[in-house]
Formats: sequence, structure tokens, C-alpha cells
Amino acid sequence: MNRTRAGALAAASALLVVPLTGCDEVKETAGDIVATATAAAASAAQEKMNEVKDGVNATGDVRAGATKPDGDRTVSEITATNPTDKQADYTVWVNFRDDQGNLLDAVVLNIGGVAPGASKNGTARSNRTLSGTTKAEIGQALRH
Repeated sequence: MNRTRAGALAAASALLVVPLTGCDEVKETAGDIVATATAAAASAAQEKMNEVKDGVNATGDVRAGATKPDGDRTVSEITATNPTDKQADYTVWVNFRDDQGNLLDAVVLNIGGVAPGASKNGTARSNRTLSGTTKAEIGQALRH
């Protein structure tokens, strides 16, 4: 009977190895998919920023608020303050990062019609569900 138990235990142990290896592969594949989606979002954000003609670097005019969940997405209130004497539009690249600084998502937000010397808010909304602690940061801002 000990031989039977030992054989059954060995067979069960061998079966457990296969699913664990499969889980590691699934986790790796999922990580690759997320990395690809994040890279695609950053690339799309760069393309949107490149579309702005005659934009002036205005990263100092814009700040990102705290992030919070909004349904299945993460949002951050973005504030643009126009220091000029003319009305301006802002195109803002917002990065969402985890607490270790890893890029999770990137979006581009337009805040139009900011009066001279005034501030105006817009909402940056992630492209997909983000988990864990997130922070929004301004990647680039153009005033035009």
C-alpha cells in the first residue's frame, strides 16, 4: 500500500508542475500584452502632439491633480493656467504611472479657450482599466 501511495503522490506532483508552468507562461504573455498596449498608447500620444502646429512648450503652465477611479478607468483633473495676454488652447500629454514609476498608460487632452491670466480644467481619462496606485504626470504640454 505504501508503494501505491508513493506512486499516486508522484503522479499527482507531476501533474501539478504542468499547470504551474502554464501559469507562468500566461503571466508572461499577459505582461507582454500590457507592455504592447502601453507602448501603443505612448506612440499615439506622441503622434497627437506632433499634429500641433506652432505650439509653444507650456509644461510649466499645466499641472496634474490626484488620480481617482471613474467607472472602469482612472482619471486626473488637469489644470492649464494661461500666463499670456491672449486666449490660448493647450494640448497636454498625460502619463499614468504606478507607484514604482512604470508607465501604465498615456493620453492626450485638449483644453481649449483658456482666457489670459485664467485657469481652466480638463479631465485626463485612461484608455483602459489601471490597477493599483497610480499617479498622473504631465509628459508634455503645448500652448497654441
